[in-house]
Amino acid sequence: MKIAIGSDHAAIPLKDVILGHIKSRGFAVTDLGAKGESGADYPKYAKIISDEIVKGEYDLGVLLCGTGAGMCISANKVRGIRAVVCSDTYTARLSREHNNAQVLCLGARVLGAELAKEITDAFLNAKFLGERHQTRVDMIMAIEGSSI
Repeated sequence: MKIAIGSDHAAIPLKDVILGHIKSRGFAVTDLGAKGESGADYPKYAKIISDEIVKGEYDLGVLLCGTGAGMCISANKVRGIRAVVCSDTYTARLSREHNNAQVLCLGARVLGAELAKEITDAFLNAKFLGERHQTRVDMIMAIEGSSI
């Protein structure tokens, strides 16, 4: 599984922790986010990573900003993306199992590093269950006007 990760300037320290954690679990992960520039705009990185997922270059993405909300809103503007902001492991797991979410958004100003790692693990370990959930994902995508 190939994972892309990115953040704005506010979340670089937590992004680096999560990046190292994902690598330590044996996943292929690429940092496409801000590299220390001040005032890095989160919509830019949400679009870069979401576009790469839609093109099939990456399977999943992890986006971080202050609250996760800005990244989530921005990522969901990209046709074909289902992004979720999570502050707990239950939502992270079910977002993959029921909604087939491809992008996890985390808030660096609201989560500690250990909880952020647990949420990331729950997201990465979960698999889409399909069946009745596929019908609902199809309905979500129909709202967007996408055939995905």
